[in-house]
Amino acid sequence: MAMADRMTATTKSNGALTYVYLLVYIALSSGQIFFNKWVLSSKEINFPYPLGLTLLHMVFSSVLCLVLTKVFKVLKVEEGMTLDIYVTSVIPIGAMFAMTLWLGNTAYLYISVAFAQMLKAIMPVAVFILGVAAGLEVMSCSMLLIMSVISCGVMVASYGEININWVGVVYQMGGVVGEALRLIFMEIFVKRKGLKLNPISMMYYVSPCSAVCLFIPWIFLEKPKMDANGTWNFPPLVLILNSLCTFALNLSVFLVISHTSALTIRVAGVVKDWVVVLLSALLFADTKLTLINLCGYGIAIIGVAAYNNHKLKKEATQHPAQYRPMASSSSASNRQEDVER
Repeated sequence: MAMADRMTATTKSNGALTYVYLLVYIALSSGQIFFNKWVLSSKEINFPYPLGLTLLHMVFSSVLCLVLTKVFKVLKVEEGMTLDIYVTSVIPIGAMFAMTLWLGNTAYLYISVAFAQMLKAIMPVAVFILGVAAGLEVMSCSMLLIMSVISCGVMVASYGEININWVGVVYQMGGVVGEALRLIFMEIFVKRKGLKLNPISMMYYVSPCSAVCLFIPWIFLEKPKMDANGTWNFPPLVLILNSLCTFALNLSVFLVISHTSALTIRVAGVVKDWVVVLLSALLFADTKLTLINLCGYGIAIIGVAAYNNHKLKKEATQHPAQYRPMASSSSASNRQEDVER
């Protein structure tokens, strides 16, 4: 009887801990998006250099990962990485990750956080189309219907946007394409190379590569502007806190994936998206939500939920005996899209 009581108490404790991890993940993911917007906004901190900000995040993550894994050894990096795998898989993933974050953060200079989040709902469509082109997905009537629902919802949400800026839309769509390519590369990486990395290991290997990919365009596009405007006097504490929040978000992704199911992760992602959309209307003056906005986004989210359900069934079929979050690399990579954004 005492043993049963202890087991029940342990189960309840683990359940409560899981909810804590989920709440921390949602809070950090939403908070990082708001923090980036706050730093980049001309009405707040006014650091209009998304490329430089993203570069700083990658450098900070690279250094901190190195210190925590090799110096203090409080985190473990999974083994199995070779030069061939790094060149053929990690570098393309790192380049696409850099492109995604750069363009996504740049979009915040032109459009509201809420509208950017609504546009990101088109992600499954981009992933599916590229997946079909790469031979990873198969076109079907059900998937065509799901893609149509998502596309229709995003178009309705865009139609309801009061202050639409097409430059910002182009940047955001570029970020969506970059993220879709990254996810496709991730799937190819797992299937062909057979190496599955948790988010910490992925960050350890990808962050330095992404930093290099960002450093080159930063030298030519933003450094001259920063030199001319004297922005090097930007408060270092804000930058450090912003970068630290990015790293903390990565850790929360690791904890969520380690302690929950793939379904829970996807549901948490949808909840986070709605939190961002609704809270941004309260936090930022440039966000004005309309009923058409919300209805369109609601339609898109229904399509996204159907897509997630389809992916979960597919993953369960492929991994019936080990359908746990760490065995599902696509779940990890899908949550990685939230990093810094």
